[in-house]
Amino acid sequence: MNLRGAGEKITHFLKPARTIPITPWTAKNRWALTPRIGVVLFLGLALFGLGESLLIQSTIGNSPWVVLAEGLSLQTGLTIGESTALVSICVLALWWPLREKPGLGTLSNIAVIAVFIQIGVDHVPEVRDFLFLQILYVLIGIGLVGAGSALYITCGMGAGPRDGLMTSIHRHTGIRISRARLSVELTVLIIGKLLGGSLGIGTAMFALFIGNSIATNLGLVSKISNRLR
Repeated sequence: MNLRGAGEKITHFLKPARTIPITPWTAKNRWALTPRIGVVLFLGLALFGLGESLLIQSTIGNSPWVVLAEGLSLQTGLTIGESTALVSICVLALWWPLREKPGLGTLSNIAVIAVFIQIGVDHVPEVRDFLFLQILYVLIGIGLVGAGSALYITCGMGAGPRDGLMTSIHRHTGIRISRARLSVELTVLIIGKLLGGSLGIGTAMFALFIGNSIATNLGLVSKISNRLR
């Protein structure tokens, strides 16, 4: 195979998905847990948490919600994992008046992501004054968050607290989902920065690349799941 053919094959393999694929581990409902679904769900959330921790340890800017969690951590003395869980619980409380229904995946999202963010922060070395490695941390982090999101989403066990809030706002107000997401994340980002959270080039990179990372990983998950059928 020539170089051009190999390149086209890789490009096709990494083609972003346009929809959420149905997989062998997609649940029948939000509470229908099986061992296989549990493994994929846990793996996805763990990768998501570790990816977020790499952005934190890059020291050049966190994702918007972690900017808020870090700011809360600095102001309260809670660990970053504890403040992440607290933010998620507070967001979940907003579901009640919006009549959004959680699932087992929603509750798992709160616990597992917080735990693995803390594990990553505790065990991955922090990087300062070495821009190449800092950017590498951010890129790997975005990749892990994208992979974790793809695995978690395809389990079909309920939206995460933040995603559920945004879709709920969209449903009740008619505001486009992209605008609802942007409004919420900008608000969170500003509050987090005022509390002392880390905002920087890593934050901009996350905003720029996370959508494509999730779509590309959904495409990979779709191809892998088709081979498992």
